[in-house]
Amino acid sequence: MLKKKMTLWIALILAMLFAGMAVAEQTTEADASEAEAAEEQAYEDEEVFPEWNPEAPALNTLIDYVESVTDENSEDFIPAADRYAVFDMDGTLYGELFPTYLEYYMLAWRILKDPSITPDAEMLQVGRTIRDCALDKSFPEDMPMQHAVQAARAYAGLTLDEFSDFVTEILLRDVDGFEGMTYGEAFYQPMIEVVEYLQENDFKVYVVSGSDRFICRTLIEGALDVPYENIIGMDDAVVATGQGDTDGLDYVFTAEDQVIRSDKLLIKNLKMNKVRQIVQDIGHQPVLSFGNSSGDVSMHNYTIFNNKYKSAAFMLIADDETRDYGNAEKVQPLKEEWEKDGFHVISMRDDFRTIYGENVVKTGSFHWMEELADDRGDGEAPADGTADASGDEAKNDVQYVMYVGTNDKDTNEPVFSQEESREKAEEILIDLFGGYTIQEAAGGWKSDDGKIVQEYTLVIYLSDTDLDHVHTAADRMIDTFHQSSILIQENPTSTEFYTG
Repeated sequence: MLKKKMTLWIALILAMLFAGMAVAEQTTEADASEAEAAEEQAYEDEEVFPEWNPEAPALNTLIDYVESVTDENSEDFIPAADRYAVFDMDGTLYGELFPTYLEYYMLAWRILKDPSITPDAEMLQVGRTIRDCALDKSFPEDMPMQHAVQAARAYAGLTLDEFSDFVTEILLRDVDGFEGMTYGEAFYQPMIEVVEYLQENDFKVYVVSGSDRFICRTLIEGALDVPYENIIGMDDAVVATGQGDTDGLDYVFTAEDQVIRSDKLLIKNLKMNKVRQIVQDIGHQPVLSFGNSSGDVSMHNYTIFNNKYKSAAFMLIADDETRDYGNAEKVQPLKEEWEKDGFHVISMRDDFRTIYGENVVKTGSFHWMEELADDRGDGEAPADGTADASGDEAKNDVQYVMYVGTNDKDTNEPVFSQEESREKAEEILIDLFGGYTIQEAAGGWKSDDGKIVQEYTLVIYLSDTDLDHVHTAADRMIDTFHQSSILIQENPTSTEFYTG
């Protein structure tokens, strides 16, 4: 009997023990479940875009879009393999208002200050035009192409490592017009968050820039997790050091060779050229596109038109005049135009909590002209009509005077109205020279049949240039106004750029 009681007691004790263990296990599982739920809630509550205003319409449009196309149960679902997003760089991911594009500053410094090269008159003209037009944004219309051609020439002969070193040295400098950041740090922080957000949602991100491909590669390295092969930009041809003028089909790369930049421009990557590069380099139609200018419209349209997937395009406008050098009045018409085009507009002023970071301050002043003061030329007159580096030093010079008639050489009738004639002449002059003076005059003569012919005439004064450039201008005037010839006078003079 005693043995039977002991057996019952042992069974009871074991039952209580196992019951306690089960309760403990259930408690542990409940605690773990609660902890996991709390962690998940904390993650959901955490701001994915801390540098953005959470009410920004474009941001919420983007979030809704991404959530829709990444949901396998959504009719808008896009397989990860087809999620391609393209970004312009300057003005979209990276600043462009200090006071102009990074690549423009690099070229101006290379031409005007770099002791390792000796630029010719054509190169100097472009370098000085960049310097003199940047602050008031008075660049000639074809400045992008002028820059591209001379950039190819200015960097020709550098190995890719040497060029990367040159770019890196510039990136380490403090940004003009700001305090608290270098050129290498001048990315828009909210847009960095967009790139990272898309990558976390399995989008393949490409940078499609109008700037030099190799500048972009060096600049982006370390700032964005975008591999070299995903960076597209303006391209110059590369060659082998021993290749010379031999065609690539007739030359074999050797152990002694290095790859160097050539002076041949292949493509300026703007407008339709961006579509061309996307088709050739990526081979897939993007579903998202981000830009900030007319140079990105073709890329946007290629993204949103005739796309088998749901797609969207975003335009960033530089309307922040407090933290950056934007112009709200100037960009308002663009905002309205782009919204009509179906693009989602991002306002730097209204949508960004910060632009470059809380510790970056706009100074409101530039050292641009001082930094790029011209010490080239060995006393010769600058080729573009700008002042020389000394500022107040007088020098002997020649003033060229052009007399441009505006009547057709065959009919003796005006080719354009007087207003149009002056506008067309000024377009030619601003394209070729940094400065000029123009006066309106009335000319007249007796024709072969005895009639008096009156002609609206433009008298143009050019200093600090050379006869070759004057002849180039004259050739274009002859074509534009259907002239037989242009009268050019050379007047010896003494020039002084007086500064007080």
